[in-house]
Parts: sequence; C-alpha cells; structure tokens
Amino acid sequence: MKRFQLMQRVNVEGLYGAVQAALPHLKREGAGRIVVVCPPIYSRFFRGKTAYAMGKVGMSVLVKGLAMDFEREGLNGMAVVGIWPAAAIESAATERFTRKDPSHAKDLRKPTIFSDAILAMLRTPAPVINGQLELDEDFLRKQAGVTDFSKYAVVPGSSPRRIMPAELPDLTVKEQDDEGMRIDSSKL
Repeated sequence: MKRFQLMQRVNVEGLYGAVQAALPHLKREGAGRIVVVCPPIYSRFFRGKTAYAMGKVGMSVLVKGLAMDFEREGLNGMAVVGIWPAAAIESAATERFTRKDPSHAKDLRKPTIFSDAILAMLRTPAPVINGQLELDEDFLRKQAGVTDFSKYAVVPGSSPRRIMPAELPDLTVKEQDDEGMRIDSSKL
C-alpha cells in the first residue's frame, strides 16, 4: 500500500500541486504551456500495470479537464498537453534490459525524439494542442512534418518497435458542451 500511495502522490498529487503553483503566473501572462508526461487513455495501457496506470491516467485526466477549463474561461493563449513515447526511449529504466542483453537496444529511440516533440509543442498554437494526449512520433509527423525517424534510433539502421497503438480512441461525446448547471464546488 505504501508503494501504491507513493506512486499516486508523485504522479497525481505532484502534478496537481505543480499546476496549482504555476497557474497564477500563467494566467497573469495570459499565455503558456504545461506539458505533462502522461499517456493517451486506452484499454491496453492498463494491462499488467494497473496501479501504475491509475496514477498516469489520473495525470491524463488532469490534462483533459484543465484544457476544458482553459477553453471555458477564454484562456486561449494557454494550453496543457500530454506527451508519451510511441516507441521505448533510452533511459535509466531501459538500461537494465540492455545491460543484460545488448540486442534490446535495437528497439530503443534516443531521448531527443521527446525533446524535439516538446519543442514542437511549444511552437504550436495553444488552441491546436490544448487538451491533446499526444505520442511523440505522431505529433512530430503531424505538426512538424517529420517523416524520417532514423536519426532517433539508438542502433543506427534499426527500426524501433512501436509500443503504442496506431490509432487511439476519441474521448469526446456528443453532449460535451452541455455542462448543465455550473457549480463552483470550492464555494460549497
């Protein structure tokens, strides 16, 4: 239970606290981006890692909900967006696999794919990315026109295996804009 609570405190509470601290400054400027490392919401992500997925998807829910709040409040210069890797990225976490079996490196991309995608997000107009849960590769392809991803392969000439689905679900519903009666729960 302690490990589960720590995961939730770091992922969900940590993000919520950081956003809460940053929002007054962003609102004063009327512009800014919040980029969150969180996955698109889809069923396969939960398999085999439910406790971890609960925290990460909680972060994704914050992205979707805060984006709706930005729109509702007319904060068109602000955006919150989620980013997640489409293929495994070389990191301290993947090092334990490549140390045991160096052939695993062929399925890894360099971290620069992530930083390039984030830089592209910072250049993209807020209304285009606000509330999106993006995959690094797909975002670079769609918004930055990148078609050759070979420079990101850890092993030159390899094609890292994509670990994310090619198509993700759309979470909107027909009645999305019908909020009903709006109540400020902080004043209840």
